[in-house]
Amino acid sequence: MAVCPDHSMVVSGSVDGRLRLWNVEEGGAVGDPWEGHSARVRCLDWSPNTREIASGSHDGTIRRWNPNTGRQIAPPIETGHGVVYAAKYSPRGDKCASCGSDSVIRVWSKDGKLLIEIKGHGNSVNSLCWSKDGAYIFSGSGDMTIRKWQFIDGKELLVVLRGHTNIVTSICLSPNECHLVSASSDYSVRIWDLKTNQQVGHPLLHDDELLALAIPSDGRYITSAGKDTKVYVWSVEAALKQSGNQVRVRAYIAVVHIISNSPCMATHSPTGS
Repeated sequence: MAVCPDHSMVVSGSVDGRLRLWNVEEGGAVGDPWEGHSARVRCLDWSPNTREIASGSHDGTIRRWNPNTGRQIAPPIETGHGVVYAAKYSPRGDKCASCGSDSVIRVWSKDGKLLIEIKGHGNSVNSLCWSKDGAYIFSGSGDMTIRKWQFIDGKELLVVLRGHTNIVTSICLSPNECHLVSASSDYSVRIWDLKTNQQVGHPLLHDDELLALAIPSDGRYITSAGKDTKVYVWSVEAALKQSGNQVRVRAYIAVVHIISNSPCMATHSPTGS
């Protein structure tokens, strides 16, 4: 699922290939399901101006939707990924970066033209995020690394972050862009200092594989969810100083609370579970 930047709406995708729009305050569906994908919907993203929604699917396409009408606003983009694991609008909303099971990152113009291909990961690329200025793209992969790329040509690999011992499933930038947070199938959430490119604090541990991350706009907390059926909220300040359950703020919280306050919360499982 993906939350509208103004937190008023949520869009969800289903295994039947359909999308649905939900009103957060009322807790109900808005209109009929949106149809177009021929396989399960894997990822969703709102454009910064809230006028578009991008969806990626097991059918290998990215589709762009008008949230007011539920209709597609352009022909589908045939990405070449196989399965599309992430589709992320650039900060200006004029481009969209995608990744998937083929280990390649691709950046597309608004009219669906391929701008660049970024190669270097040794396995599927599962998660993406842009820097606020649109100059850099961060990626998390099945090769257990996180990488920072310069967008200009996509060929300059600036940083490789290593530490996870299994698939990196989700990544998020902190609002001040001082830290990057990652989740992995190794049961851990890790925080990385982007000045030193080193992990800070100890890993924050779940009891099973991690699937999703979110950081609210104030940057004070990290929300994580995984196969252990638990959602944890962690204090960033405490996590940078100490480890374990001491940094846990709350173990079980309502999903509605998360999606209404954490716009980057999204689920992902490379294994399809």
